[in-house]
Formats: sequence, C-alpha cells, structure tokens
Amino acid sequence: MLRNFLFSSFFFTGIIIILIFFLPSFILPKKVVLYGGKLMGHWTVFCLKFFLSTKIIIKGNENIIKNEKFFIAATHQSMFETFFLQTLFNSPVFILKRELLLIPIFGWYLKKIGSISIKRGQITKDNLGFYDEILNVVKSSNRPLIIFPQGTRVLPYERPPFKKGVSRIYEKLNIACQPIAINSGHVWPKLGKKGYNKIITVSIMPKINKNVEKEEFLKTLENRIYSELDLIN
Repeated sequence: MLRNFLFSSFFFTGIIIILIFFLPSFILPKKVVLYGGKLMGHWTVFCLKFFLSTKIIIKGNENIIKNEKFFIAATHQSMFETFFLQTLFNSPVFILKRELLLIPIFGWYLKKIGSISIKRGQITKDNLGFYDEILNVVKSSNRPLIIFPQGTRVLPYERPPFKKGVSRIYEKLNIACQPIAINSGHVWPKLGKKGYNKIITVSIMPKINKNVEKEEFLKTLENRIYSELDLIN
C-alpha cells in the first residue's frame, strides 16, 4: 500500500513539475514540447523501477521500422505505454479521445504536439474530416502515428475485438504498420493496486506491409498481437 502511495505521489508530482517547467514552450517550436514528452517517458520508467521494482524488457528492437513511413498499433492496458513509447520512437502523433484535450494544461500540451482527437461513437462534422487530418499529418511529418486499436485500457487477459477504425486508417494511409504488444496491466492496471517486482515486456513485432486488404489486415493484426500477449503475460 505504501509503495502504491509513493509511486502515485512522486509520479504525478513529477509530471506536474515537467508540465509547469515546459509552459514557456507554448511560444517556442514544437520540438521543445516534444522533448518534454520524452522526459515524461523517462520519468515514468524511473518511478516504476524505483518505487515498484519493475523490470522493463524491450523485445524485438531489430523490428523497428526504419527509412519508411509507418504507424504504430499498440495494446493499451495502462498509462505506461502513452508515456514510454515516446522514448522508443520519434515523438509519435497520438490519436486520442477528445475529452483528453479538455484537461487543463495537459490538454494544451496534447494540442501543441499535434495530437489528433476524435469523438468516439458519434458522427460529427469534425469526425468526418478525421481521416483527411491524419493523412495530412503523415504526409507532412516523419513522426509515426500511434493508435490503440482496443479503443481503451483493458485488463491483461481481456481480448476485445480491435476497432475497425484501425483498418480504415491502414487503408487510408497506405503505409506499413508496426504492431506492439505490451503487458503493462500486470504492473499498472486501470483499476486497483499496482504490481510490485514484476516485468513489463514491450514486444515490437515485425511490420505488416502496406497494400494488404483491410479486413485481412485487421484479422492479422489482432491475431498477431493477442498471440504475442499470450506469450509474454
């Protein structure tokens, strides 16, 4: 119980300090804010290791896509991946629910770094232009797009079907996909106590090439990621 308290207290205090320290970056180039995101990722790792004795294993570094545009499709079990993946990749562009942009200061940062929001479960004027927006971002930047195809944080052994939106993005962008399986829910679940002296494995799997039929892509992505989760859980 004490470890949980200390972890949460130091982690969120550190995040707030970083947010305040980088406030002047709102009038500076975007790359300054992006550096703040990487700093949050490293702070996350420090807190997990120091307070919860977490070991973090990166599996499949050699599979990271280089020299071509790609997007990341990763499992989502905790806050860990939203921070940590910024340390592994070139400041990913996040697709996220619109409510996150309403959080004071933190939401401002999300806007500043170019995050793309969507109002889930609704057809709105803004949502209709969603795919054009992500296409423009990918064309004009070398930053990879990142999406969590489960749609929300899930428990380690939950296996909800992937949202069809990820296959539409794949079809629209016509670029390779980097699948990533992360079992962070054993350490940092969306509800309940944090795990102590456990391992978080970040498994970076071989890419799925472009030009696969979108229904086949979705099936391949889901099967590959869930099979890998079964191995690392």
